[in-house]
Amino acid sequence: MLRGFLRSDRQQRDTLPPQLAFAIVLMVLCGFVLIAVLNVIGSDPGPWLLAACLFSSVTLFAIQTVHSYPGTERFRERYGLWTLLGQAVLTYVPMLFFGVTWGGMGGFLAGSSLLIIAAPACWVAFGVIVAVTGLAAVVEGTGWVDSSYLVVSTVLTGLIVYGLTRLSNLVAEVHRAREELAEMAVARERLRFARDLHDLLGFGLSAITLKSELTFRLVATRPERAREELVGILQISRQALADVRSVARGYREMSLDAEAASAEDVLTAAEIEARIDLDCGPLSSRAGTVLATVIREGVTNVLRHSKAQHCVIEAGPASGPDGPLVRLVVANDGADETRRTGSQDGGSGLGNLRTRVEEIGGRLTAGADAAGWFRLTAEVPRTSTNSPQPNRPQP
Repeated sequence: MLRGFLRSDRQQRDTLPPQLAFAIVLMVLCGFVLIAVLNVIGSDPGPWLLAACLFSSVTLFAIQTVHSYPGTERFRERYGLWTLLGQAVLTYVPMLFFGVTWGGMGGFLAGSSLLIIAAPACWVAFGVIVAVTGLAAVVEGTGWVDSSYLVVSTVLTGLIVYGLTRLSNLVAEVHRAREELAEMAVARERLRFARDLHDLLGFGLSAITLKSELTFRLVATRPERAREELVGILQISRQALADVRSVARGYREMSLDAEAASAEDVLTAAEIEARIDLDCGPLSSRAGTVLATVIREGVTNVLRHSKAQHCVIEAGPASGPDGPLVRLVVANDGADETRRTGSQDGGSGLGNLRTRVEEIGGRLTAGADAAGWFRLTAEVPRTSTNSPQPNRPQP
């Protein structure tokens, strides 16, 4: 029955809300101010002195709140020395009338000096404030026990104010960092979703369009061949539907051999002579998926943006400075004059591919050679050390 009153592990790990953290700081500040006011009231001051005490205590509380609030960094940088000077006046002038009963307010001044003055000068100022407070008590004729108590109280109050303020600021910074990380995770997820939709659907829709046009031409003259093409369209559309569903699940593993076979089938249907030569041996699933994506995007660009008659897809071993690589080349002879500068993609396809290849430590190049062939070349490590990590937004 008592378990419901105990904090769970998750509750113990949760970060303190910034509002609650600063509320704790305010309660501590109120407590210190109340102690000082009660000490003054205990000395039976006159009405004018009591009014001055209340005014000074409220003003000091307001100044200290400004010094301790997490969102006042710029204000403290610009006006901090002036507010610190005003706090010093309201700390030491009342001591001329209230004596050591007001000396506890020196702790606020000591804590503010640590918050506003840059290190190491802040610690010098801290020591000076503590020494002046103790010296004022000695000058007033206070015994060494009470003077020592006042010095220790000033030190502890200053450190408590400084420590609680810094912790409150850190809590606010942690929450801001968590919000920024969550926004970045959402942005990465949106980018992944858009990239996967482009890479997965671009090829499928292009193939469906191409086969549909071919089927339309064959219906009247070769109905049996048209029926075969319809079966292929159905298979591609089903695969496209499965690809869309896989986008929502995150990482999708693709087969290099299966993608090459599909590319050959589509290129043949488009009456493009295709030559496939894959001799790269066993690959990690990550590297194989990236290379399969390169084939898919490369063939999509051939279908969309070129008038190619020949297309070559080759993959084989290569060497690099950091170890063995696999080089994949997708080349076609249909690059026109407007697309010889390194991009056959008017959209974001090659940019998406470059991102995928570089994520596993590879390199992607694209451009037309002197013979007029457009070559898309990807070099990736044979064994990818980066495991697939879907980018999912954090709660």
